[in-house]
Amino acid sequence: MTTKVYDAIIIGAGSVGLPTAFFMAQAGLKPLVIDGFASPGQGSNKAAIGGIRATHSAPSKIRLCLRSIEVFSTWEETYGDNIEWYQGGYSFVAYREREERILKDLLKVQQAYGLDIRWLDKDDLLEVIPDLNPEGLRGGTYSPGDGSASPLLSAHAFYTRAKERGAEFRFNERVTGIIRRRGRVVGVRTDKGGYATEVVVNAAGPWARQVAQLAGLDVPVTPDSHEAGITEPVARFVEPMVVDIRPAEGSKNYYFYQHRTGAVVFCITPEPPIVGTDRRETSVFLPMIAPRMIDLMPKLANLKVRRTWRGLYPMTPDGFPIVGWARELEGYLYAVGMCGQGYMLGPGVGDLLSRMVRGELTPEDEEILEELSPYRSFGAEEKLK
Repeated sequence: MTTKVYDAIIIGAGSVGLPTAFFMAQAGLKPLVIDGFASPGQGSNKAAIGGIRATHSAPSKIRLCLRSIEVFSTWEETYGDNIEWYQGGYSFVAYREREERILKDLLKVQQAYGLDIRWLDKDDLLEVIPDLNPEGLRGGTYSPGDGSASPLLSAHAFYTRAKERGAEFRFNERVTGIIRRRGRVVGVRTDKGGYATEVVVNAAGPWARQVAQLAGLDVPVTPDSHEAGITEPVARFVEPMVVDIRPAEGSKNYYFYQHRTGAVVFCITPEPPIVGTDRRETSVFLPMIAPRMIDLMPKLANLKVRRTWRGLYPMTPDGFPIVGWARELEGYLYAVGMCGQGYMLGPGVGDLLSRMVRGELTPEDEEILEELSPYRSFGAEEKLK
């Protein structure tokens, strides 16, 4: 029996793997996506809360997410799928001098790379978010172009449109080895067979390190757990995602927004991090986040929480993704360590990976790849994590 040959094999059908398959297939390549789960988006993708912002501290992430927003915001018009895109914007609020200084300093970089963002003083910010607690409020940044969408609906949309364009998918199939010959990739072995290719894309999210080790490589990606929740739907009363970067006991920051359906979705960044792959929700999450949310927006006190859940963030030492070719093995491509932002980065990264495989990089692509190189020093730090 002849082994089937593909232009690229993508390991992981999630927030990065699905857009990558779509953009490759749209460009005329024939990719194969392999995933151990039963259907697309069943790893960390379905735990995402759906926020999509280009409001970052690094040029690479700003550029990638501007492309993602372009894809998400025009998807229904272009392809006909309702992915519940809602352009409500993002606001990072400041109640102390420290946060005000951080946010104002970042504006220079953000605006220099084309981000539509500005600082609003207290009264102007209350015009945008009337229900914020005004006591001690100094102001905040506002980026109206950011938004949100449904991770489940968009995963299905990328999957369906990728298949229409010739991408193939293998679910319930586990990659057991990367076949190499004379220092380059020649195929992939799974628990159900083998496939030939000259390009393997590691888009395995929290499991990226194990997948790298199958090729005799290593990558500094360590998963940790983050918990989220959702309320009953109510009439719209807040437009932007609201982000509070003040640290508090047990948490580094938190954020919430009102989904297109009316429900309020919220999440917290634990401090210290909860390292590991435990995805069981806890009894400490709501008592920790509820006082913070009600203090920031008292109106939230009367909302009923419907459920909570936990997902995994594939973290890197500096909080930035790892995207690039492996030097040690020709044809092996990293698209890992999205640090909990894989959903918003996914389309931008997928489009970039497609150009990498086709050898059609732009000067801007080269700058992005230099910043996200697997071989950087990892000494920087993400300022808006």
